[in-house]
Order: sequence, then C-alpha cells, then structure tokens
Amino acid sequence: MFVSIAMDAGSEGRAKELADLLAQYGFIKIQRGLWESVDVSTGMLARLKRDLDRATDAFDRLRFFQFPMEGTLVLSSLREKKWRRMVARSADAEPIQPNTSPAAKPESKAQVAKNRQEPARKK
Repeated sequence: MFVSIAMDAGSEGRAKELADLLAQYGFIKIQRGLWESVDVSTGMLARLKRDLDRATDAFDRLRFFQFPMEGTLVLSSLREKKWRRMVARSADAEPIQPNTSPAAKPESKAQVAKNRQEPARKK
C-alpha cells in the first residue's frame, strides 16, 4: 500500500532520529517533514508505528495517510502519545487500474465494466 507520513517533531534531534527510523523502513523524504513509500505491507506498517511510538514523546506529532488502492483511505495520527484513526470509504469506489501511457484518456464506466467481463488475451 501507499503510505505518506507528515512529521512535526518537537526538536531537531528528535526529527533526525525519526528521519533515520523512517529511512530504515524504506521511506523516501519528499519534503521537509514529509516521507513516502509505495511498498508498505500491513505487518511492516504495524512495526513502524510501534517503533515510532517508542521513539516519540508528547511534543511530537505524526500523521499517516494510507491508501491501499481499494477505495479506502486511512488516516492515522499520533498526537500527545495517543493514536487516532479515521477510515474514509467511497460507496462507489472502483479498483484503480494502472495506466502507464502519458497520453491515455480516462475510461468511461461502461468501458471499465466491459474490461472486467472480458478475459485477458495473450499476445
């Protein structure tokens, strides 16, 4: 799943410590205080949250944006040493299919439904 972590550390030393921990888990720094990874398993995420919980104090704040590509967005926050979680689901969510063509046009709902019904053809 895709995970983005926004970090607001209580001190510069703590920011460095948390940055090192995120890098150990394969996260890439995107901006100051923002880290991302596209290859996070559920087990790895649980271990990361446990390790971050141990490394933080009440002055540190973290916010996780988890998108597993199933129409569900999960927001987890660590603030004042308390974890909070919110799940946002779309009632009409459809699986996202990767499209590598830069000039590709979005498919209509009818085309998506047709593609689901047709078996994949071998070339």
